[in-house]
Formats: sequence, structure tokens, C-alpha cells
Amino acid sequence: ILCLYCDQASAKAAQALWSDRMSLAGSNEFTIEVQDYVPFVQCKAKFLSPSFHVDDPVQLHVYLRADCPHPVRFSKLCVSLSNQEYNQLCVVEEPCKSQDILEASSQENMCLVPGKTRIYSFKFVAKTEDVGKKIEITAVDLMLGSDNGRCVFLNWRGGGGDAASSHEALLAARSFKSRGRVPEQHVEWDTVSIQASTMIISRIPKISVQLSHEPPALNNEMYRITVSIQSNEETVTKDVKLTAGLKPGQDANLTQSTHVTLNGLEMCDESHPALLPDIAIGDLQPGEKVEKCLYVRCVTTGARIFLFHVAYALSTKVEGKDITCRCHKDETVTIETVVPFEVAVKFVSTKFEHLDRVYVDIPFLLMTDILSASPWPLHLVTSQLQLAPTMAAMDQPQSQVEQVVLQTGECASECFSLQCPPVLNGTSSVASGQYLISWKRKSWCADAPVVTTVATLPHVMVETIPLYVHAELPSFGRVRESMPVRYHIQNRTGLVQDVEMSVEPSDAFMFSGLKQVRLRILPGAEQEMLYNFYPLMAGYQNLPQLNISLLRFPAVSGQLLRRFLPSRIFVKPQGRQAEDASIAAA
Repeated sequence: ILCLYCDQASAKAAQALWSDRMSLAGSNEFTIEVQDYVPFVQCKAKFLSPSFHVDDPVQLHVYLRADCPHPVRFSKLCVSLSNQEYNQLCVVEEPCKSQDILEASSQENMCLVPGKTRIYSFKFVAKTEDVGKKIEITAVDLMLGSDNGRCVFLNWRGGGGDAASSHEALLAARSFKSRGRVPEQHVEWDTVSIQASTMIISRIPKISVQLSHEPPALNNEMYRITVSIQSNEETVTKDVKLTAGLKPGQDANLTQSTHVTLNGLEMCDESHPALLPDIAIGDLQPGEKVEKCLYVRCVTTGARIFLFHVAYALSTKVEGKDITCRCHKDETVTIETVVPFEVAVKFVSTKFEHLDRVYVDIPFLLMTDILSASPWPLHLVTSQLQLAPTMAAMDQPQSQVEQVVLQTGECASECFSLQCPPVLNGTSSVASGQYLISWKRKSWCADAPVVTTVATLPHVMVETIPLYVHAELPSFGRVRESMPVRYHIQNRTGLVQDVEMSVEPSDAFMFSGLKQVRLRILPGAEQEMLYNFYPLMAGYQNLPQLNISLLRFPAVSGQLLRRFLPSRIFVKPQGRQAEDASIAAA
């Protein structure tokens, strides 16, 4: 072999030495790993693409060139792959003949002419189980000689190359640009790059997946996503399955707070998963379209990525061979979850003044505001007030927002009259209870499940007051007409209360009654004081101010007691008799 580089005299000497060696007993096969040398035959192997679809044949080229003064004849070319089942499909073999063939350039030609690049093409059909796997060229072997006598195997690891061509291949790979196909005899060796591996990927799916929904999702609602699947294949798609839900790999908290179901008539709970795998769709005829509704409940707000994976099987032919391809198509969508509304709660007095604390057995008002933050109309089905044992309603609470529809930015309010029963000694803050709101989207069907949102009412400070004063008076007055006002003074202690009362005059009223009086009220008893007020001016007028002082409880200010009394009233002007008669008739 080495004599290929020598002159005729040296070649004859080498042949004599070779004959002597052949006469010796020993192995008839020699393997020379030429990767680290500058051999007389150069080799490069490449897959024609970094990846092949499973329904396309895998194509592999092996480039050989004799780098010596004389032709080189070989009898066998083998390509070894990582999956050995393909090795038998990547072999070129021809019995060795005595004469040399120096012309002809067909693939069956087993002779390498100096300086001329030969291409040997291989083609095979990948197995369906290799989808997603990489196929690598592990070795290229070139056999010189025959199996009957002694033979030499030139071995290249991977995709070939050698010590001389590695640097050239690197430069060629960096500068290589796509060129048109050139005749085999004109292949430029330096432009050939080594591609020793390829990936088997699934067949391109011919199926459409479309999603229909109304973002954003509202917190805790059963959010509906309609999945439309249509087959564009030319044959029947079999065993179609849908995997739908939260895309894996996201935050663990999102997985725990996302629940998916196919039943939209009942509310999801913690037992429902975040991803539904392998939902059976069945077989689809060419052009057939099916729809599937998915319902998602997001317990927390924020953005989530949802995956819709459609997989199916299809029978096809590749290079005359029947194979069954598994195809799939993925669609993802990012859906933001927002709160449907904000709930504001406040405690006010019966005069609608803000309260930072309430008093035992004294009525006050609980006001709730529901402010819509949804871009879609909200249907408020009903509301419910669940009071804690430390809170009581003055009457039977009824929903005041039932069947109300809120547009974006609109507000619905409710008002409840409550009081706080006596509490245990030392208790200064008590729980109020819960406010339940039942709602759903207005645009959804009547069978859609109703969502119940629970708002926890704030704790409130509770204090005991020794004296409670409230007034009975008309809703309005009339100029120069008597307006009776009755004051009720209740002793809320177990002691006899000495109470001093006085009425300060007002420019808008005259009054009759005791201007100043001192009362003694027994424990738990109530005292009444009657006054007649005579309005002098029309409009909103300040009532005469009632001053109260407790001799036993000097720390209790009259201002605190006056907050339970009305301070203003509307006074109508004095009308004529005819107008009064018409108003009365109406």
C-alpha cells in the first residue's frame, strides 16, 4: 500500500517484501485507523440534512478521494451507524477483479482515480421508534483486497476526515454557502463538510388546531376554551387524542391553583388536575372537523400558558414501505387571570358618618360596594351576609343587588343595619362575618355554574357606652309649623345615672320645652323628653343642639353622645292652602 507513493523500483521491492510477509502464517485481516495520519485515501461522510422527517428517506453521502499517484481499487465500503439495524443498508460491495478499472464513474465502480472525488449515496427509511432520536455515523470502513486472501480495512471514526483535512474541513464549514448541485466529477473536496449525525423528527402534521375563548379569565370562574380540530390529511387520521391544560414546567403554585375539566356544568375543585392527558377524539375523515370545550378554573390571578397537544396516527408509504407515523401538533396560548370586581366595606353611623368603632346594642350600618373590574358584563345573581356570632342584624338581611348586571367600572352598593350584642369582658375587637357574592359572566349560557366569591368582613372595635340617646322626629319640617321632637335617654349601666340636659337655641328654630333639666334614670330604664320646634327658615337647617353631661361618668363627653342624634333637617317653605290640597290629593 505504501508503495503507491513510490517509483517503480521501490514498488517492486515493496511487492517482494509483501510476498514474503504473505507467506507467513497469521491473520488475513489488518485494520488501520487512518484518522490521525495523512492516508493515501481521504474520506468524508455526511447526512444531507441535520434532520429528516420520519416519512422521508434518510440520505447519506460518503466522499472518497485517492491522494496518491496510482489508482486504488477497493472491494467493500461500509458505514456503521449508532443504530446497527441500518448498517446493512449502508454497504457497497463488489468482488475484486484482477484487472484495474480506471474509467467509468458509476456508483458501482470500486476504483478511485487520483485527484478525483467519488460520491457513494445511501438511502434508508428510518424506523418510527427512532422519532426524536439522533442517528450518528460511528465509523467508515474501506476494505482493500478480498475475503479469500488477505485484506486491509482502512477505518475512519465518525464522519471521516484525517490529520490533513481537519483544518481544511473547519475552514470549509465556516465559509460554506449553499451551492447548486454540481456534477459528480466536479465536486470540490474542500467544500465538502462532515455532517456525522442527524435527527429523526416526526412527520409534518396536516391538521389544524384553533382556539376560541374570551380573555381575560376571571378569578375562580369556569373559563371556557373551545378547541377546533380539523383534519387536512388525504387519508383517515386514526386514534386522535387531545392533551390540554396548563403547560408543564411552570411555577408549582400555578399548578396547584389551576384546575381543568370537560364538564362545564359543575365547579372544579382541588381534585381536578391542571392538565388532562389523552382525551379521546376518535378517527377523523379527510376534511372532518370536531370541537371540544375545555373549562379552566384559575384560583389565583396572573398569566398562565396553556398547551393543546393533538396527536394521531397515519398510515403512509415511504420508498414502497408501509409505515405508521405518529404525528402531533401543539398550540399554546397565554391567558391572563384578573379579579372580576373589588369589594369595599365600611361601617357608618345611622347618619352615614364614618365609624372607627361601634357601641354595644347601638345600631349602625354596614355598607358594601362592588366595583366591576371585568372587561365583560357581570351578572350578580345574588348576595348573602353571613354574620359572626358577635354581630346581629336589626332585621332579616336581603340581597339588594340580586339580578343586577354591572358593566366595566360600574358599582353596586348594599346597606345593612346591624348591632353588636354585649361582648365578654376585655374584648375590644370582634369579627364581623363574611360577605358572599354569587356571579357569572353575562355573555355565557344560563347553565354556566355560578361563582361564589367570599369577602371576609373586617374586625371592628367594640365599646360599651353608659348612656344612649336617640331622637324621633319627622323626615322634614315646614316653616312656622310645629315639629315635635322626642328624645329617648337610656341608661345602659347597672347604676343610677344623674343626667344634666340643656338645649342651645338656634337662629333657625324657636322651641318650647325645658331649656335645662336634671334627670335621674334608674339602671336599664329610659327617659323621654318632648320638645316642639318651630322652623323659621327654609332649606337645610341645623337643629338646636342638645348638651348632655353624666355626673357619674365625666369622661363621657357630650360630643360622643350627640353623634347618635341628627344635627340637620330639611325645612320646606310655607305653602298655600291650594297647593297643600293638591299635594294631599296626589
